[in-house]
Amino acid sequence: MLLAVIAACEIGFWVLLAAGLVTRYLLRRPKAGLFLLAAVPLVDVVMLVASVLDIHRGAEPGFKHSLAAIFIGVSVGFGHQSLHWADKWAAHYLAGAPRPVKPPKKGPERARRERAGWYRHLLAYVVGVGIMLGLGLLSGRGYDAVLGPAWTWTIVLVIDAVVSFSYSFEGAEPEENAPREKQSV
Repeated sequence: MLLAVIAACEIGFWVLLAAGLVTRYLLRRPKAGLFLLAAVPLVDVVMLVASVLDIHRGAEPGFKHSLAAIFIGVSVGFGHQSLHWADKWAAHYLAGAPRPVKPPKKGPERARRERAGWYRHLLAYVVGVGIMLGLGLLSGRGYDAVLGPAWTWTIVLVIDAVVSFSYSFEGAEPEENAPREKQSV
């Protein structure tokens, strides 16, 4: 049952997102579109409530509860940024707004963006693992089954940290238009 709720919530996420953007830009109803976009986080509330009720009714904590916790954590960590990104592109394609600026591929701004992405990943991890721990505590049966995916996620988080922070140590790229120094002969 919980897996069906998780699937329905994921479908609901995309339906609300699409409906909000279409309403906002194609139908030119910005307030109604904003209302639909503001409802997107409610799918996470439904998923959390369904997980808590499932555990409360005596279900053995397991992967399906971990999956719900991961989805909720990722939504908390990356949801605002994802909605903002989708809104910019929808405004461009559906309402004729200027094309969103591509992020730089190198330099300090890229390093800052990569670090910010890792901080969002860390937030997602803390929220997701926190929910896993809460569900394990609520069940009274321990954390082993519900924390199983957390170990893999920890490895992914560490790899993401190494990659994300490596951009901070890149050498400065020479400017192509900078005047060249005279060479002595």
